[in-house]
Amino acid sequence: MLLRVREYGKPAKQWSPAVRSKVILCSAIFAAIVIPALAAEPPIDCNRLMAWMAGAASDSSLISMLQRHGSSIALGPASESELRTAGVSSEILTALHRLQLGNGAHSPCSAALAKAAALVHHKQYEDADDLISRLIGDDPRNGSLHFALGYLKQQQGDWNSAFDEYSASKDADPDFAPVHNRLALVLYQGDDGDNAIGEARTALSMDFEDAEAYRMLALGHYANEQFDAAMNAFQESLARDPQNAEVYYEMGLVARDQGAPEQAISFFRKSLKLKPKVWQVHSSLGEVLGLQKRFDEALIELNVAKGLAPSEPSVREGLATVYYGRGDYDASIAEYRELFRMSPGWRHGHDSLARAYMAKKEFAPAVAELKLAVEQNPSSAAQHRALGQLLLLSDRHAESVRELRIAVELDPESASSHYYLGTGLLVLQQVPAALKEFQEAVRIEPSAEHHYALAACLMNLGHDSEALAEMRVASRLDPEKKLYHAREEELMNLMHANSQR
Repeated sequence: MLLRVREYGKPAKQWSPAVRSKVILCSAIFAAIVIPALAAEPPIDCNRLMAWMAGAASDSSLISMLQRHGSSIALGPASESELRTAGVSSEILTALHRLQLGNGAHSPCSAALAKAAALVHHKQYEDADDLISRLIGDDPRNGSLHFALGYLKQQQGDWNSAFDEYSASKDADPDFAPVHNRLALVLYQGDDGDNAIGEARTALSMDFEDAEAYRMLALGHYANEQFDAAMNAFQESLARDPQNAEVYYEMGLVARDQGAPEQAISFFRKSLKLKPKVWQVHSSLGEVLGLQKRFDEALIELNVAKGLAPSEPSVREGLATVYYGRGDYDASIAEYRELFRMSPGWRHGHDSLARAYMAKKEFAPAVAELKLAVEQNPSSAAQHRALGQLLLLSDRHAESVRELRIAVELDPESASSHYYLGTGLLVLQQVPAALKEFQEAVRIEPSAEHHYALAACLMNLGHDSEALAEMRVASRLDPEKKLYHAREEELMNLMHANSQR
């Protein structure tokens, strides 16, 4: 299973208070409670094994559980048939053949569980969910069934329900390391790095050779932006499972966020060498290549991703971004149009499409796209400012001032918002109000451009001496700008002429 990790620059999923209240805070204490219970564990029966298989537990974890607790599975034609239907691996079958049967009854394998595991194998998650839920209704304290259902909820994107099911599984089977790894994954998805780390450490306390636990530990550190610690944990995971393409992919994401694009590219390529048909990796590689202005390579990767996942909106957005960076605005616009046709509810990209239209001097469609961006994110000062600037360029000054006032209210420390609002007010001949905005722009960011704008406004008010002082500051800050020197001389000549009258 390829973990779909958080996208760069986007907020992680936030969990409800009810979910957060259930998080176990101390893995060390928990492990101390678990250890005495291990001796009392009965041998692993066929149904428990198949439920864990339905939950996609790794072969190494299942073999470890069989070796620790023994097996009550009497292998024969019927039981082997059900296990094969469930998708049992040759490694697990070999381990079962080698194990001596434990004491107690040797229960048969459930045909219903075998069918559920087969449905999972064929990615028919809703049907498997229905079947496992019915089985839980008959056996509500069965931790292995809750583990399987947690995986199904996870695969369907219902992380809150996955947390509940994995928590129920942990309560019933506290020594089953994979359930701690799954909880770590859920907590990571909720941006709860500390508790993800705690669950991963609990899994490691049971098996210090658990590659998946090191991977989850790394993701917890990644959530906390502890990049070096994340890389170290990923290396520990690879030392135990060197052919894990997912780990190389996630290391690439960490390297990207560390500001090491070449290292990220190398990790992504290693991942693709092991698993070449994973769209997320092609997409991430393409985006990093695009940021490095290696546009042709980026387009190759993103087009492969589009071929693998033609309905995935993030891939089309990545393509549109690379086309824009290459200066192919028509291709960028075409990708954005197709993106919004296929996914009209996609929550971002309208501002980028607007930039592509602006690059072609097509202001009317650019305004329409920015208005959609503002509708989707009305609390974004940057979106209101961009719309205000564009309306200003389109000579729609009253509308521009309205948007820029909102931008200033949302972010009163934005020098750009004050500057453009001042410009709009000056065009509307609201000069005293414009003066206030230019003064704020200079206070926040005393750049040459802002001092020059303030000087122009002061001249409109007839405050020539103050305007000259501001003009001189602008000239000093940007001595290469001939316009500033020319206007300074014009103002000095005007002031001299006025003094002679």
